Amino acid sequence: MSSPIYLDYAATTPVDPRVADRMIECLRPEGAHGNPSSASHEFGRRARELVEKARVQVANAIGAKPATIVWTSGATESDNLAIQGVARFHADRGRHIVSSKTEHKAVLDALKQLEREGFDVTYLRPGVDGIVQPEQVREALRPDTILVSLMHVNNETGVIQDVGAVGRLCRERGVLFHCDAAQSIGKVPVDVEAMQIDLLSMTAHKAYGPKGVGALYVRRTPPVGLRPILFGGGQEFGLRSGTLPTHQIVGMGAAFELAIAEKDEDVDRLRSLRERLWQGIAKVGDVEINAESADRVSNILNVTFHGVEGESLQFALRAVAVSAGAACSSGSDEASYVLRALGRTDQQAQSSLRFSLGRFSTTAEVETAIAEVQREVGRLRQIASG
Repeated sequence: MSSPIYLDYAATTPVDPRVADRMIECLRPEGAHGNPSSASHEFGRRARELVEKARVQVANAIGAKPATIVWTSGATESDNLAIQGVARFHADRGRHIVSSKTEHKAVLDALKQLEREGFDVTYLRPGVDGIVQPEQVREALRPDTILVSLMHVNNETGVIQDVGAVGRLCRERGVLFHCDAAQSIGKVPVDVEAMQIDLLSMTAHKAYGPKGVGALYVRRTPPVGLRPILFGGGQEFGLRSGTLPTHQIVGMGAAFELAIAEKDEDVDRLRSLRERLWQGIAKVGDVEINAESADRVSNILNVTFHGVEGESLQFALRAVAVSAGAACSSGSDEASYVLRALGRTDQQAQSSLRFSLGRFSTTAEVETAIAEVQREVGRLRQIASG
C-alpha cells in the first residue's frame, strides 16, 4: 500500500526541511547548545544571539517590536498566559470577559477555569457564516469588562474574523483585546499595530516549524498588565520562567520568516488546489461547504456529506488523512461544537469532514483524494440505503 495522503495541515504541519536544517545546527556538540541565560561564557552568548534573532523574525511577521515577543511552549500556553494572566492582574477593576462559542479549546477551557474563580464570561454566538460581528462585541461590553478574546482564523472552518474592527472597538472602550492567531501566520496578513491587538497567541507547528514552541505578543506601551502562570528562573521578562529551547525557538523564527516570504505564492497555489478538491468532491452530490459565504483561508475546506456519517467516512478514507473536527477534540464522541454553534444539527456536524492542504500538497494527491472520496461516499450511501 502506498503512503497515505496528508490533508490535515490545520492539525499540524510537517517541519520544512529548511527549518529542520537550522534546528539541527543547534543540536550538534559544535553548535549553539549552551543555555541562552548563561551570559558568562561563549556557549551561552551564542545561543542567546540565535534566540534574539528568532525574536526579531517572529516580531517582523506580525508587525511588532522584538521586545514584545514572549517565548512559550505553544499557542495553548500563550492563550492561557494571556487570558488568565490578564484576568488575575486586573481582577480588582473588573471580572467580565467576552469571547465566542467557536474559540479553540485552549481559550474555552482557560475561560472555564476563570469562571470557577468567580469571573463572568459572555460567549457570543456567530452567524451561520461563522462570523462574530463587531456590533455583537460592542453590545456585550460592560463597565466591568476587562478582556475580549477572539480568534483570527477558525481552525475547523477557516473563517477569518475581522479582528481589526474588534481591536479598534476595544481600544476605544479601554478593554484589552487578545487574539488567538495560531492558524494565521503565512495565510493572512497580521499587523498587531494596525489591528490594535494587545495580546496575540502564536505557535510554530502550524507554520512548518517544530511542535513544542510558541510565542505570545504582549503590547508594551502602555503596558498590558499580566500575571505569570509559571514561576521559576524569571526568564522572558519575568512572564514565562523556564530554560529556553534554543533549537525550537530557532525553528520557529526560521519558519515564520519563510511563511511571510512565501505567503502570497502559497496562498494562491493552495486556493487553486482547494477549488480543484471541492469541484471533485461536489460531484458526489448532496454536499455543502460549511461557512461557505464567509471569507476563509485558502487551505481549509470543511464539507458536510449528507447521508453519510463523518466518522465512518473518515475511517473509510484510510488512504487520506483528514479530520472530523479539531485535533484537540479528536478523543470526543460529540459532534463539532464549532459547527453546532453555526446552527448545524448534531447529525450535520457529525457528517462533516475538514480537508486542509499545505505547502507540500500536490495536484496528484488532490486527484487521488477526490477519487477516494467519490468511491467511499457512494459505497457508504449505498449501505445506508439498504
